[in-house]
Amino acid sequence: MIEIHDLKKHYGQVKAVDGVSFTCPDGKITGLLGPNGAGKSTTLRMIAGLIKPMGGKVNIDGTDIAREPVLARRKLGVQSDMNGVYPRLTPREQLAYYGRFYGLSGQTLADRVEATLRELNMLDIADRRAEGFSRGQRQKIVLGRALVHNPRNILLDEPTNGLDVMAVRETRETIRLFKEQGRCVLFSTHYMDEAERLCDHIAIIVGGKIVVAGSPQALMQQAGKDNLEDAFVALAGGREGLARSQAE
Repeated sequence: MIEIHDLKKHYGQVKAVDGVSFTCPDGKITGLLGPNGAGKSTTLRMIAGLIKPMGGKVNIDGTDIAREPVLARRKLGVQSDMNGVYPRLTPREQLAYYGRFYGLSGQTLADRVEATLRELNMLDIADRRAEGFSRGQRQKIVLGRALVHNPRNILLDEPTNGLDVMAVRETRETIRLFKEQGRCVLFSTHYMDEAERLCDHIAIIVGGKIVVAGSPQALMQQAGKDNLEDAFVALAGGREGLARSQAE
């Protein structure tokens, strides 16, 4: 379980994140949605321990990431961008490299690398250098790095961005598998149809604040719309303009 309590991060007069609170339970997929500049990435980076908040706290299975960052990060898998994929290393070598960061070694490390390669259907490319890999293949490496230490909590930042149809479908099936395994999943996306299909709970952030939260069905009902995209525009659009005017 990931618990976020009153997170704050200001850059001068800009309140990038201003009192954000929500909970991501085990066995559920929680979506963090919002327009560009709403505070999603800053929030996710604070949850991952990459940015220190000015206020509030993040608990990963009861562990405060600010007080016990090493222990908390071992409980959390973070899918980041693809810039860290090493073209001269194979997927197997890259997963082993990252596994060592989490304290894995010896047969335990080898077993976890093999299990992750199998889980993500990567055995056919496991021992090929990553140079020349497709975007979808590189995304698998990035996701594998987040899973190699077998965390119960997974944070995904726009995991299907830029992927082709087949890679998108495979990634979505993997996310559903995480839920079936009882893991806690928190992810952001700009694809409202994806959020509607996958999420059990959604928090919409605008101007650094959570403006509305609930199941996709509850949000659609609240907005009086029959799809999440229209509901998102109705619920976030007006608040976005209000947040901008207040900032000015």
